[in-house]
Amino acid sequence: MKLTTKIFGETEISEDKILVFPKGIIGFPDLTRFALMYDKDKESHNIQWLQSLDEPAFAMPVMDPLHVQEDYNPEVEDDVLEDVKPITDENMLVLVTLTVPHDLTKMTANLKGPFIINADTRKGCQVILDDDKYQIKFPIYDILKKMKENNENKI
Repeated sequence: MKLTTKIFGETEISEDKILVFPKGIIGFPDLTRFALMYDKDKESHNIQWLQSLDEPAFAMPVMDPLHVQEDYNPEVEDDVLEDVKPITDENMLVLVTLTVPHDLTKMTANLKGPFIINADTRKGCQVILDDDKYQIKFPIYDILKKMKENNENKI
C-alpha cells in the first residue's frame, strides 16, 4: 500500500505491518488503521510514529513507556482488552503518546491513555487508566536527554 504522509513523505506500507484499532482511538473513532513508523536516519528508535492510514496527515509520536518509567505496569480490566485478545506478556506491545511542544524541555508522555497492541494479530485498543499513579503529562525531556547521552557514551 502506497501512502503519502506529512512526516515521512511517500512511503510503502506492507499489509503485514498494518495495525487495526477496531474502535478507533480516543477522539478519532473513524481512524482504525495505522502503521508504526520511525525515522530511519536516526540512531535511536525510542520515539516512533503511529501513522494513520485512513488520514495520511494524522500521525502521533509514541514510545514504550518503560523507557520513561521503569515500573510502568498498569492494571487494565479484562473486558477492555476484548478487541486484542488473546493477549499475553509475550505478544503485548504498549505505547504511550507524546506531546512535543516548541519548547522541547516541556515534552511529556501520556501514561494514563496507553495503546495496547497484540503483536501477533496486529489489533490494538487505547485505554484510559483509572489509576492516579499515572499522569497525563509526565515530563520526559530530562529522561530522554540522559538516554541520548548514555547511547553516545557507548560509541
